[in-house]
Amino acid sequence: MTDPVIGCLTPVVDDDGAPFWEYAARGELRVQACASCGELRFPPRPCCPHCQSFDSEWRRMSGRGRIWSYVLPHPPLLPAYAEQAPYNAVVVELVEAPRIRLVGNVVSGPGAALNSVDPARLRIGAAVKAVFAELGGGVTVPRWLLERS
Repeated sequence: MTDPVIGCLTPVVDDDGAPFWEYAARGELRVQACASCGELRFPPRPCCPHCQSFDSEWRRMSGRGRIWSYVLPHPPLLPAYAEQAPYNAVVVELVEAPRIRLVGNVVSGPGAALNSVDPARLRIGAAVKAVFAELGGGVTVPRWLLERS
Protein backbone atom coordinates (compact mmCIF):
# COMPACT_ATOMS: atom_id res chain seq x y z
CA MET A 1 0.00 0.00 0.00
CA THR A 2 1.36 3.45 -0.90
CA ASP A 3 1.23 6.25 1.63
CA PRO A 4 -0.32 9.30 -0.05
CA VAL A 5 1.42 11.73 2.29
CA ILE A 6 4.98 10.98 1.25
CA GLY A 7 4.63 8.40 -1.52
CA CYS A 8 6.10 5.50 0.43
CA LEU A 9 5.08 1.95 0.97
CA THR A 10 3.44 1.38 4.32
CA PRO A 11 3.88 -1.91 6.17
CA VAL A 12 1.23 -4.58 6.22
CA VAL A 13 0.82 -5.36 9.91
CA ASP A 14 0.10 -8.97 10.86
CA ASP A 15 -0.55 -10.47 14.30
CA ASP A 16 3.07 -11.59 14.79
CA GLY A 17 4.57 -8.23 13.82
CA ALA A 18 1.98 -5.91 15.41
CA PRO A 19 4.02 -5.37 18.60
CA PHE A 20 7.04 -4.24 16.51
CA TRP A 21 4.92 -1.45 14.98
CA GLU A 22 3.30 -0.55 18.31
CA TYR A 23 6.74 -0.08 19.89
CA ALA A 24 7.94 1.88 16.83
CA ALA A 25 5.00 4.27 17.32
CA ARG A 26 6.42 4.93 20.82
CA GLY A 27 9.91 5.54 19.40
CA GLU A 28 11.27 2.19 20.59
CA LEU A 29 13.13 -0.38 18.53
CA ARG A 30 12.26 -3.81 19.89
CA VAL A 31 12.96 -7.28 18.56
CA GLN A 32 11.06 -10.46 19.32
CA ALA A 33 12.91 -12.95 21.51
CA CYS A 34 12.13 -16.48 22.59
CA ALA A 35 11.06 -16.44 26.24
CA SER A 36 12.34 -20.03 26.62
CA CYS A 37 15.82 -20.05 25.05
CA GLY A 38 16.44 -16.29 24.68
CA GLU A 39 17.21 -16.28 20.93
CA LEU A 40 16.31 -13.09 19.12
CA ARG A 41 14.35 -13.42 15.88
CA PHE A 42 13.32 -11.13 13.06
CA PRO A 43 11.02 -11.09 11.27
CA PRO A 44 8.62 -11.90 14.11
CA ARG A 45 6.93 -15.29 14.02
CA PRO A 46 4.89 -17.44 16.39
CA CYS A 47 7.43 -20.22 16.98
CA CYS A 48 11.13 -20.12 17.88
CA PRO A 49 13.19 -21.68 15.07
CA HIS A 50 15.80 -22.82 17.64
CA CYS A 51 13.77 -24.53 20.37
CA GLN A 52 10.23 -24.54 18.88
CA SER A 53 8.76 -22.70 21.86
CA PHE A 54 5.69 -20.53 21.30
CA ASP A 55 6.60 -18.24 24.23
CA SER A 56 7.98 -14.87 23.20
CA GLU A 57 8.83 -11.42 24.53
CA TRP A 58 9.95 -8.14 22.99
CA ARG A 59 13.43 -6.84 23.91
CA ARG A 60 14.38 -3.21 23.59
CA MET A 61 17.40 -2.60 21.40
CA SER A 62 19.73 0.41 21.56
CA GLY A 63 18.82 1.39 18.01
CA ARG A 64 22.46 1.38 17.01
CA GLY A 65 23.70 -0.58 14.03
CA ARG A 66 25.97 -0.71 11.03
CA ILE A 67 25.14 -0.58 7.34
CA TRP A 68 25.46 -4.17 6.17
CA SER A 69 24.44 -3.43 2.58
CA TYR A 70 22.78 -0.70 0.56
CA VAL A 71 21.48 0.07 -2.90
CA LEU A 72 20.56 3.20 -4.84
CA PRO A 73 17.71 2.14 -7.14
CA HIS A 74 18.18 3.43 -10.71
CA PRO A 75 15.51 4.04 -11.85
CA PRO A 76 13.13 3.79 -8.90
CA LEU A 77 11.20 0.56 -9.25
CA LEU A 78 7.97 2.06 -7.93
CA PRO A 79 6.47 5.22 -9.48
CA ALA A 80 5.63 6.66 -6.05
CA TYR A 81 9.36 6.93 -5.33
CA ALA A 82 10.40 8.64 -8.58
CA GLU A 83 10.30 12.18 -7.18
CA GLN A 84 12.63 11.21 -4.30
CA ALA A 85 15.36 9.67 -6.49
CA PRO A 86 18.18 9.24 -5.88
CA TYR A 87 17.41 7.66 -2.53
CA ASN A 88 18.92 4.75 -0.64
CA ALA A 89 17.64 1.46 0.67
CA VAL A 90 19.84 -0.02 3.39
CA VAL A 91 20.15 -3.24 5.34
CA VAL A 92 21.27 -2.51 8.91
CA GLU A 93 22.67 -5.10 11.30
CA LEU A 94 21.99 -4.28 14.93
CA VAL A 95 25.03 -3.80 17.17
CA GLU A 96 23.72 -5.99 19.98
CA ALA A 97 22.26 -8.59 17.62
CA PRO A 98 24.35 -8.81 14.41
CA ARG A 99 22.22 -11.64 13.02
CA ILE A 100 19.20 -9.31 13.13
CA ARG A 101 19.05 -7.13 10.03
CA LEU A 102 16.44 -4.47 9.31
CA VAL A 103 15.70 -2.76 6.02
CA GLY A 104 15.13 0.99 5.81
CA ASN A 105 16.56 4.27 4.60
CA VAL A 106 19.33 6.56 5.82
CA VAL A 107 17.92 10.07 6.22
CA SER A 108 19.16 13.39 7.65
CA GLY A 109 16.42 13.52 10.31
CA PRO A 110 13.26 11.74 11.46
CA GLY A 111 10.91 13.57 9.10
CA ALA A 112 13.39 14.08 6.25
CA ALA A 113 12.86 12.89 2.70
CA LEU A 114 14.37 9.61 1.53
CA ASN A 115 16.81 11.58 -0.65
CA SER A 116 18.04 13.83 2.18
CA VAL A 117 21.46 12.15 2.49
CA ASP A 118 24.06 12.39 -0.26
CA PRO A 119 24.60 8.81 -1.50
CA ALA A 120 28.37 9.43 -1.50
CA ARG A 121 28.25 9.45 2.33
CA LEU A 122 27.05 5.84 2.54
CA ARG A 123 29.58 3.11 3.33
CA ILE A 124 29.33 -0.54 4.27
CA GLY A 125 30.05 -0.69 8.00
CA ALA A 126 29.03 2.93 8.68
CA ALA A 127 27.52 3.41 12.14
CA VAL A 128 23.85 4.37 12.20
CA LYS A 129 21.19 5.04 14.81
CA ALA A 130 17.47 4.45 14.51
CA VAL A 131 15.01 7.33 14.39
CA PHE A 132 11.30 7.06 13.80
CA ALA A 133 9.21 8.69 11.08
CA GLU A 134 5.45 8.87 11.23
CA LEU A 135 3.80 8.13 7.92
CA GLY A 136 0.18 8.89 7.15
CA GLY A 137 -2.43 6.65 8.70
CA GLY A 138 -0.73 6.48 12.11
CA VAL A 139 2.09 4.18 11.00
CA THR A 140 5.59 4.88 12.33
CA VAL A 141 8.64 3.34 10.68
CA PRO A 142 12.27 3.14 11.73
CA ARG A 143 14.75 5.06 9.61
CA TRP A 144 18.48 5.53 10.14
CA LEU A 145 20.82 8.45 10.82
CA LEU A 146 24.54 8.29 10.10
CA GLU A 147 26.47 8.63 13.35
CA ARG A 148 29.51 10.81 13.36
CA SER A 149 32.64 9.00 14.38
